[in-house]
Amino acid sequence: MTVPFQIDRIDHFVLTVADVDKTCEFYGKALGMTREDFEARPGDIRSALIFGRNKINLHPYPSPYEPKGVNPVTGAGDFCLITETPIAEVMAHLEGLGVEIEVKPSKRTGALGELNSIYFRDPDGNLVEVSNYV
Repeated sequence: MTVPFQIDRIDHFVLTVADVDKTCEFYGKALGMTREDFEARPGDIRSALIFGRNKINLHPYPSPYEPKGVNPVTGAGDFCLITETPIAEVMAHLEGLGVEIEVKPSKRTGALGELNSIYFRDPDGNLVEVSNYV
């Protein structure tokens, strides 16, 4: 189908989490993401995880924010992050933190081609994939 515009990229996505502080600590230690607290509207302070030119907005459960997904629950996320660092090094770092690797390095398909990926879960049970392009 032809439309009169083109979508360029994802700006951010939302994770619904049980504990914003715990989530920020996990992603900071495990993946080097930085917490950013921002004022969405006057008096409405929210939190996000920043990495590269990307952002994950964090909504506490139950979310007081509008609009939001129809069924915002914890643990429903499943996403892939790309790194240039060899996957063996990423895996060693995560295991050193006590993070259980659910799927050891395996071949997958990403937006730009073949990936070498590992999978693990964050504190809410979201499935996190970290990959290198092959």
